[in-house]
Parts: sequence; structure tokens; C-alpha cells
Amino acid sequence: MTRITEIIFIFILLPLLQLSSPSPSICTNSRQLKLSFDNVTKDTNASQPPKGLCLEKLGNSTYVYMVPHPDGSNRVFVCNQKGKIWLAMVPEVGSSQTLMIDESDPYVDLSDQVQFATEMGLMSMAFHPNFTSNGRFFVAFNCDKFQQPGCEGRCSCNTDVGCDPSKSESLQETYPCQFHLVIAEFTANGTAASSKLSWKGHANSVEVRRIFTMGLPFEAYHAGQILFGPADGYLYFMIGDASHVNDPYNFAQNKKSLLGKILRLDVDTIPSAEEVSKLYLWGNYSIPKDNPYINDVEYRPEIWALGFSNPWRCSFDSERSSRFICIDIGKDQYEEINLIKKGGNYGWRVYEGPYLTHPSYAPGGYTQPTSITPIFPIAGYNHDNGDASKGPASVIGGYFYRADADPCLYGWYIYTDLYNYAIWATIETTENSENFTSFKVPFGCARDSPMECRFKPGVHNVPDLGYVVSLSEDNNKDLYLLASSGVYRVAAPSRCGYHCSKEKYSNSTRVFSSGTLLKAADLATCFIVFIFMVVFSL
Repeated sequence: MTRITEIIFIFILLPLLQLSSPSPSICTNSRQLKLSFDNVTKDTNASQPPKGLCLEKLGNSTYVYMVPHPDGSNRVFVCNQKGKIWLAMVPEVGSSQTLMIDESDPYVDLSDQVQFATEMGLMSMAFHPNFTSNGRFFVAFNCDKFQQPGCEGRCSCNTDVGCDPSKSESLQETYPCQFHLVIAEFTANGTAASSKLSWKGHANSVEVRRIFTMGLPFEAYHAGQILFGPADGYLYFMIGDASHVNDPYNFAQNKKSLLGKILRLDVDTIPSAEEVSKLYLWGNYSIPKDNPYINDVEYRPEIWALGFSNPWRCSFDSERSSRFICIDIGKDQYEEINLIKKGGNYGWRVYEGPYLTHPSYAPGGYTQPTSITPIFPIAGYNHDNGDASKGPASVIGGYFYRADADPCLYGWYIYTDLYNYAIWATIETTENSENFTSFKVPFGCARDSPMECRFKPGVHNVPDLGYVVSLSEDNNKDLYLLASSGVYRVAAPSRCGYHCSKEKYSNSTRVFSSGTLLKAADLATCFIVFIFMVVFSL
């Protein structure tokens, strides 16, 4: 090598090569490089909270729920509260694309079966663990027995639980049990996995089987989320105490009531008429043999855990399926994040979070604090920490973050509030200690967001998301916020100017994870190598 060639190599080409640092096969197989997966240092015992949470906006519509397609693709199902479900495609992280959805063509339309109101409508959906082969999926929604045919079930206010539905004054809002909470089974009819349909598909809107129907004593606080346990394959069903006030009939602590409970149902074993009658079941499901109270005649056998006000959103940790987290929306004082255990009692109406309650109106009686062993929240916040101008806060539960976009969020449980005045992250201080530490995390909108974010007036660079209804995740475990102003996804922190020491390939304006930038980087690297070889041969 000549002296001039050495100078060119040392001062020009070598630094460029070091910056590029390609893999050995990058020039021959660059499309196989998955840079975003190489960004992550997975440390679940991080001592420092994330510097900030960056969001990119992918859509303008409002959805109440999102679930990933069980086939593992980049397709998701989104639902609105009125009863429509769509099949959509989420873009690659950093691709500058938006959510691909045709709202004129729903996957299934149940709006004629769903009663829609402020706290009523389609609440959630869940896909059978074997959906790709059997096409079974389930939807939880509300119906009105005077409006929707087939909306008829036993009233949850009954003599078994010390509530008399004939006394209209006890049911303050409506005709006794006019509204119902329903789980219905539907079929994809072989279309969801069809290769002929590209990314679209349709399902049959005629239900296959009514799994569960229960009349509600009040119009609100009935939750309604369903999800399958990743380890056991059973259907978990979250039900609130069904009252805006302080659970006057003490349903949440009543062992014979399903209100204020998490239920666990077997939807694969159809019960006999004898079993339905003997166990006084609320529909076509069986009781898993290891449910905690299956042999306790004092309890309903469906109960998995009790003592909830309104368990609006729950999730299993995708990395540790034994960790089951449910938030519980409070009434007047406290918003809870709870680690759910088999047979656990989470305190309501005796406790609201860590605080004892003293309801003045209690026709259903009281439960003495000394008679229960409550499990207290692992995290939460008082109502006075919220925006007092908008009334009581409502916690919106989330997920343990397991995606690659933000390595500094990895292992943190993320949650927010309906009014979105803050986003929190909580993490277990020592593994398996069940002691969690929470932090309020700043959040912003990516400079290169596919859609422009709206910002809160008078607050510097803080996105105005409106009301946040749900948090969701896709098959890549990327985290989404479903808000009244649209759909947002957690992005690389550098895209908002937040520093994350674990994010290796970033700068202050853009994370190098999109396909376009990767191809450009590959071409530049190969060109540098080519120039060096030419110079070296001289």
C-alpha cells in the first residue's frame, strides 16, 4: 500500500467503515438485516426510569379495543363501541406509514345486536387459542332486552345475593335488569386465514353460541373485558360492581354474586343440561376443575378473584405468563394496579386502594375489614393527582412492555388515565419480590410521526390525545394507545429527542429502523467498500 493510499484509508475510509460497521454478509444479503432487534439490551431490573415515552400517530379514528391476529402477522382487529370490528394492518415501525384499514368494509358488524351508550356497547373481543384452525372468536357486549332479540337472562340482582329486583327504588336508573352483559361466540367461517383475501377477511355476524348472559342492576361500571389465559387456555371475564356509587348491595364481596369479580370459564366443554341446572350456570360454559372455589358451596364456582370496582383492562405478561395484571377503576379516592392471584380478594368495597371505605347507603350490608385478607395494589394514584377540572380520574391499564422500539421501556408495566394527564411506568424492584416502584414518564410525539399530533394548549410539546380508552399490543408486542383523537404507537425515544443509552442506532431526530434507511445505509456501505478496494489496488 502506498503512503497516499494509507492516508486515504486511515483518515477517510476507516472512520466511515467504523461508522458503518456492516455485518459480513451485508452487501450480499442486506434485506435480512434486522437492525431493530439488535437495538435492544433487555434489562428487566433497570434502576432508572425511562427519560420519556415517544409516540407516533397512525390513525384518526376512535377504537375501544385492539387485538393482534392470532396468525402472528402484522394484522390486528380493532373494534368500536357501537359494535363494528375491522381487520387492519399495522405498518412497520419507522416506515412512516399509517394504519391500513377500510372502515367501509367491517370484518363483522354487530351494531344491531349491541346497545350503545356512554358506558355500554361492544367492550372487547378474544380469539380462541386455536383460532387459525377452528375460526372461533368471542365478543363481549351489552344488549337491551327491549331492543335486541335474544337479550334475556337472569338478573344479577336477585334473592340469592340479597337484592330484590321488584323494588324499583333499589335499581335507580332503569327498568330492573333491562340491560345485559353478554359473551357470544362467532365464527370466521374459514375466511380469516384465506390466502385469497390478501389481508382482508369477513366473519359471520350470526352468533354460533351464547356463552353468557346476565342482567345488570345499573348501567355503568360493569367492565366487560374477555381474554384467554396464555398458559391454561381458559377464558377470563372481568365484571365490575355495576354501580356508579359505592356498590350499595356489596356485590363485590358477595360470594354468590358474579359482580365485582374476575371469572374463569371453560368454553371448550359444553355443559349438560343437568350441569347447568345443578350449578345454576349463566350460560353455555363449564367450570375449570382447578378454579379456586369449585368445591366451596359458599362461593360461585366461576370466581377466580373478587373484590373489584371496575376492572376495565387486564393483561398477562407475554414473557412471564404467571403475571396477570388488572387495573381497577376507583370511585372517589384511588385508582389501582393489581397483581392478580388465584382466589385473591382485592378489597372493594371494604377498601378502595389502601383506604377503608365508609358507604352511607348500604342496603346490601357491610363486610367487616377483619373478615377478609385483602391484597393491596402494587401501584396506583389518588384522585387529587389528576385534573380536578375534569372530575374523578379513571386508570387505563396496559402491558409489561416487551417490544424492541424503546429498549429503555423493556420490562416496565405501562399505564395511563382516561383523561391522559400522565403516563406511568412501574417495575418490580427485585425479581419475584412483588414490590413495585412507579414513575410518571414524560411523553411526546415523534418529529417524523406519520400523522401530525395535536398538542395541548398552553403546554409545551405535550400531545393532546383526548380520552385514552385502552392500551393494546400487536404481535411484535409494540404498545398502542387507543384514544378519542386516534391511534398512537410507542416509538423509539430518539424520535422525540429522549435519551436512551440502550438505543444504539439513533440520533436526535430519527431511529434507523425503517426499511428505506436500512437500504440506503447498505448501499452507502457497499459503495465505501468498493471505493476502498479500488484505491487499495492502485
